[in-house]
Amino acid sequence: AAKTGLGVPKDLPTRQVISTRGMERGGLRRHRRGDLVKTHIIKKILIANRGEIAVRVIRTCREMGIRTVAVFSEVDRTAMHVRLADEAYALKGNTAADTYLRQDLIIDIARKCGADAIHPGYGFLSENPDFAERAESCGLNFIGPPASAIRALGDKTAARTVAHQLKIPTVPGTKEAIADEREAATVAAQIGYPILIKAAAGGGGKGMRIVKAAGELVGSLRMAKSEAKSAFGDERVYIEKYVEQPRHVEIQILADGHGNAVFLGERECSIQRRHQKVIEETPSPIVDEAMRTAMGEAAVRLVQAVGYRNAGTVEFLVDANKHFYFLEVNTRLQVEHPVTETVTGIDLVCEQIRIAQGQRLPCTQEGIERRGHAIECRICAEDPEDQFFPSTGTLTHYVPPQGPKVRVDNGLREGDAVTMFYDPLMAKVITWGRDREEAISGMQRALAEFTVEGVRTTIPFCKFVLANEHFRKGTFDTRFVETEFIAGKMHGSSEQRDLAAAIAAVLLSSGARQKVSTETNHQQKGNSAWKKLRLESHH
Repeated sequence: AAKTGLGVPKDLPTRQVISTRGMERGGLRRHRRGDLVKTHIIKKILIANRGEIAVRVIRTCREMGIRTVAVFSEVDRTAMHVRLADEAYALKGNTAADTYLRQDLIIDIARKCGADAIHPGYGFLSENPDFAERAESCGLNFIGPPASAIRALGDKTAARTVAHQLKIPTVPGTKEAIADEREAATVAAQIGYPILIKAAAGGGGKGMRIVKAAGELVGSLRMAKSEAKSAFGDERVYIEKYVEQPRHVEIQILADGHGNAVFLGERECSIQRRHQKVIEETPSPIVDEAMRTAMGEAAVRLVQAVGYRNAGTVEFLVDANKHFYFLEVNTRLQVEHPVTETVTGIDLVCEQIRIAQGQRLPCTQEGIERRGHAIECRICAEDPEDQFFPSTGTLTHYVPPQGPKVRVDNGLREGDAVTMFYDPLMAKVITWGRDREEAISGMQRALAEFTVEGVRTTIPFCKFVLANEHFRKGTFDTRFVETEFIAGKMHGSSEQRDLAAAIAAVLLSSGARQKVSTETNHQQKGNSAWKKLRLESHH
């Protein structure tokens, strides 16, 4: 700070300033006060998030010449997003409730450090209308939709009401949050089991439970409310009919403050575990041009009806007959947004900032071009062989893939710790191809190169999916893990496993234990069969 001449407020948290870089540049900013529109220059954005999405936002800001401010919990003090930001400030504590969900602390830091905008990323406070409203009332530009639009669509029950009014097909269920267990039992009996309990205030599979029989209802309801409270600070849940053999297809939209809105195509998100997506792709194998247009136009009508502004995603369930039903709106950037960026060439974070600055969309619906096919695999610190249970530890070896047509959105480095406090997402691998087969082949190569030691990951699961016959044919649904996944088939053939065991036995019995230990503790040279088998065993 002393070198750049930038003042640092004395009453910010201790050890807060990590670095200062960048140039004082920016564009226009837009505020709404009734019908009055004011424009200002954005010079600095506070990113109210962590991990790979914070890194992602920082990189676009740097390309736009906008300074960035990171916030961090105690366990994130040395995280990548902290080191990449121009400034970083401490949030005392480690849990989400004590840190990244603290509206008062985040807004106070933004004001005192001179930030004039907040980007919420996804998760945490990104779909909290009170946070958006508080930020705007303090003169901060919230890079997302207006609070009124979040209330109308970010709240799942309110969004269902809007969709119903617009005659967009919806899954049967409640239009309001469930008041108590008695009401839940009554609703479930009316629409019939199986049912789905879902959090009203957020997505990402948090606060979601499938209930197949009445005896499971009370316990599932209590768990869903508890999880929703922990993830979003809001325990409200609602109920909808569980659609059998559904596909999960979503539409990416952009809307500016001048009445313009476009859809950027669909994303197929049916490969899920615990109701959270693991593999996404665009275009969807089941969506033709007529269906794409129908879903896209429905999505645009929905967001325009509430005066939506910025990026958003309208999610649909698609049944076996290719009939689509409105599911929910994510009033924020999605984890899987890179696949849309890859096929359209549109930087969605850049567009979010441009829209927040009051600029118009750069093109009309007719001007959007989509090229090729893109796939994203989420690399999470989870053990697929143990029901995807979170895995924690220190990354003793961590080498993301590189090469042609590969993008990696990453928030970790070798030596970092993966803890229990936050979502287990570590990185996202995105590949592009001229067609789906080429994108799949590129992903298989990329995953083969991704080396992770220290924690279990979803890399073996992603490899399993990519090799699965039903996935290759595009004939799958959200029950893939339940109907297709066999953990024992993730690590290659039984012959390979037997060979690995035999080699290990020979080496150990011949007194080579120390030699193997020495060789594997260094950066190995060459590609021995032992090294290959060792690395595969850690994937």
